Amino acid sequence: MLEEFSLPARYQVPSEGNLADLVHQNAERHPGVAVLSRKADGQWQDLTAAQFLAEVHAAAKGLIAAGVGPGDRVAVMSRTRYEWTLLDFAIWTAGAITVPVYETSSAEQVQWILGDSGALVVITETDQHAAVVAGVREALPELKHTWQIERDGIAALVRGGQDVADQVIAERRVIANADSIATIVYTSGTTGRPKGCQLTHGNFLAELGNVTARMPELFVTGESSVLLFLPLAHVLGRIAEIAAAIAPVKLGHVSDIRNVTEELGSFKPTLILGVPRVFEKVYNTARAKAQADGKGKIFDRAADTAVAYSRALDAGGPSLGLRIKHAIFDKLVYVKLRNALGGRCKTAISGGAPLGERLGHFYRGIGFSVLEGYGLTESCAATTFNPNVRPKIGTVGQPLPGSSVRIAEDGEVQLKGPQIFTGYWNNPTATAEALQDGWFSTGDLGSLDADGYLTITGRKKEIIVTAGGKNVAPAVIEDRIRAHALVGEVMVVGDRKPFIACLITVDDEFFPRWKALNNKPADATVADLREDPDLLAALQAAVDDGNQAVSHAEAVKKFRLLTTTFTEASGHLTPSLKLKRNVVLKDYAADIEALYTKK
Repeated sequence: MLEEFSLPARYQVPSEGNLADLVHQNAERHPGVAVLSRKADGQWQDLTAAQFLAEVHAAAKGLIAAGVGPGDRVAVMSRTRYEWTLLDFAIWTAGAITVPVYETSSAEQVQWILGDSGALVVITETDQHAAVVAGVREALPELKHTWQIERDGIAALVRGGQDVADQVIAERRVIANADSIATIVYTSGTTGRPKGCQLTHGNFLAELGNVTARMPELFVTGESSVLLFLPLAHVLGRIAEIAAAIAPVKLGHVSDIRNVTEELGSFKPTLILGVPRVFEKVYNTARAKAQADGKGKIFDRAADTAVAYSRALDAGGPSLGLRIKHAIFDKLVYVKLRNALGGRCKTAISGGAPLGERLGHFYRGIGFSVLEGYGLTESCAATTFNPNVRPKIGTVGQPLPGSSVRIAEDGEVQLKGPQIFTGYWNNPTATAEALQDGWFSTGDLGSLDADGYLTITGRKKEIIVTAGGKNVAPAVIEDRIRAHALVGEVMVVGDRKPFIACLITVDDEFFPRWKALNNKPADATVADLREDPDLLAALQAAVDDGNQAVSHAEAVKKFRLLTTTFTEASGHLTPSLKLKRNVVLKDYAADIEALYTKK
């Protein structure tokens, strides 16, 4: 097994380059090409590179007229929508720094992020967001201006900048260079206050320049398109926005993830970015619909065939019989699934958590490759990724060209390269702890194979040590159990306990469908069915499947069904949907104790 692996760079970041250059270059080289599309009166309407540049300039002038100077921080609190991307490039054109704020953030979180960053301006989306900011504004003496998107805030911003000369924009947009901070992204923080990751213009250019150079077939100007429904407050959403601008390819936004299926059909993207939960839900929903229509067995045979076909691609190729079965199911099942994804989309990029090997093979088997990648906010998102050619399902791919991955003696994954952040805003102590000799310690555990493909095996700080001294990384089995349609969240427990157990919540969206399929009362709650043998058997099947991924000593021996759910609002999940384990341990201490005291 290798301890370190690197790949040569395929893109060189210009020392004086910045992200504002992208929209200007696109307007010069591809003025008539559609680079964005936005919804108006229920229809997608394209914007050319020249039109988008004009809107960016108008918004940038408004910021400058409001007193935003080079290096000032401008916060954006909004769902994913066209205006988010417009503001990002306008802020960079004005020479300023974007501070994203999750639209679900609490008043305390908003106050911390705006105060710690010293934001001069905040642009919100809804009345609710504006009210949150208004409630903490007295504690933010540096905050001078606010606008609200849904109260014609962009139009007001533009009107305020009408007297700013074009020459001012020309001067401002070249002030930042590759080493200048482009954005301060606050980590969602499973413990303690979020830390502000300083990401430079060069970090993003190195990241996306190398990604698009390694996979040019996914980013064809005038042909390719990306539909973005991830939150733009998260770094994974931002790289989709910037990758689309680097190519350039057309970018569309979806604010409400509940509308994704409908928008996939109308926008018809060639590429999407998502997290595993999205792809799990697509699969689970399709399977449940087939079961409801009396075609569950056909769907399951088709799924098994897709998985077998994909596995065979990595082992000398599928047999004639398998190819025939695959062709039959392609017409009966797979084409319908691809159409549900828009019909043109053959590739997706997944990050944030492991997808699961079987699901990865299923998607490739139906003609829709889900390429897994890995990264953190500190590494500007994807620091490793599977290429479209020669992906290894079950791994998170090879390092970004121009960067290195190594495995420390204790198994921790460490990263080095031009995409690694420069430090934490106003926090030199945390920066010194995270960056040593140019290497960033991720806190994740992993291994490299002979070809430099990385596999993540767990989180260093989440290791559970049982009473018998067995070290258990909970992520592996949690991800496998969570892939079950009926499971909402799962958390493995067992630190200093005689065996491994877990807490399970039921998926709110799937629960009504499960009740219908299993002849349960439509109005029955999880609490009503907590002792229901069918519900417990279904969850036990999910646990049994998860146990197949680990050794007997690491397997879950008991589970406890919770009648509540883990959400961001409840305080048990971060905005990026990571478990706050310490909070769950505290709030559900009685349930955990019951796992070890009740028979």
